[in-house]
Amino acid sequence: MERISWDQYFMAQSHLLALRSTCPRLMVGATIVRDKRIIAGGYNGSVSGSTHCMDDGCYIVDGHCVRTVHAEANALLQCAKFGVPTDNADLYVTHFPCLQCCKQLIQSGINNVYYKEDYKNDAYAIALFQEAGVQTKKVELNYLAVDTNYQEKAELVKKLLDKLEITEDSEQELSILKNEIEALFKLNR
Repeated sequence: MERISWDQYFMAQSHLLALRSTCPRLMVGATIVRDKRIIAGGYNGSVSGSTHCMDDGCYIVDGHCVRTVHAEANALLQCAKFGVPTDNADLYVTHFPCLQCCKQLIQSGINNVYYKEDYKNDAYAIALFQEAGVQTKKVELNYLAVDTNYQEKAELVKKLLDKLEITEDSEQELSILKNEIEALFKLNR
């Protein structure tokens, strides 16, 4: 079995953290790494001990939920709480950081930001990252990193598609199914 890359490993960790999110609008996870070691993790959710958005709904002001502490901020605050330095560390996050998180990451000494999804990427945040010398890199998550049976599942789906092609299902229906499966598994047929 082939080992996953460090980027895949840390990005998978961020996706796992996102599953703890209490935000129904967007689940985000962030992992802070220094010297190939995880030093903190965070997900977006309410202040500790407070009402969660998933329980009482989001508290929206000017189009933003003000109840939620962002994943990146939670990870940085975890480091601050336990006295763990973040200078020269890297961040792996499920979604591109907002402007406020960008500023916090720069101030905390983060060198590199690895993200999976673009999300309302703010032009000023991008400019600030560049000005501060913080490298940003989009990382695709290979699902082998989180599902050890991914290859077998993908092969089974391919076999099923092949069998469907020889039945009398309509061409349009088969084409729709193929597109959905390829998008889900990102298959190269």
